[in-house]
Amino acid sequence: MLKCDVSEAVLTSLMDAQLRHRLLYKRSTPPWREVFRRRCVDRLKNSRSRLVDRYRQRSTAGALSIVDEVMEEEWTALQAEDRRLLSLRGPRNMQEVGGVVQEYDELAVLDEIQQELMSHEISIIQEYERNLQLEQQYLSSVVEDMEHMHVICPICHTNNLSINSCFVSCPCGLHISTKRSVTPDVLQHLLESRVSEHRETCLQSPVFSIAPGAERSPGLFISCKVCDYLSVVL
Repeated sequence: MLKCDVSEAVLTSLMDAQLRHRLLYKRSTPPWREVFRRRCVDRLKNSRSRLVDRYRQRSTAGALSIVDEVMEEEWTALQAEDRRLLSLRGPRNMQEVGGVVQEYDELAVLDEIQQELMSHEISIIQEYERNLQLEQQYLSSVVEDMEHMHVICPICHTNNLSINSCFVSCPCGLHISTKRSVTPDVLQHLLESRVSEHRETCLQSPVFSIAPGAERSPGLFISCKVCDYLSVVL
């Protein structure tokens, strides 16, 4: 009977020793992990413009990623709240909980958070590239529409004007050399704005004509014999 009690006592002692050994080397999650992770994710999202600006200037020297900066900034803020935290890339922390020493590897936790932040960072860059591509496609379509835009000649009301940089012409005889480059949409706007300007004070239909301008070169004018309206278009 005594031998049995001794054996049980030895067995219990061995089990307690093994349990303490396992608890000693158990790697647990640091208490600051979730708070730090959440704050880093929020700061990265709020720093989207900073990341995009750096991405635009990626041809210049310097790191593209802002993940390390975000982590440093949030860790500094977290340290201000808890002075027990060591440096961001310091050695492992040992914390005694309930009389049992628990160990966790800070580097492993920080690397895990860093990988998550880098994934968010890539998503932000990809979203920016998609939006940039859509914007470029839209601008290309606008330019294409402008290039195929037709402006009816205000003199003959039949032919489409030929607009080539600083020269506007029509088979009806209209030939005007402009001082600046004129696009179809700009010319259309000039014509419409002059007609609208005249309509504000007179209900009669104005007429367009070619006459010598201030420098004796032909110019396009709009006039009305009823209200004596006269304005230069080109």
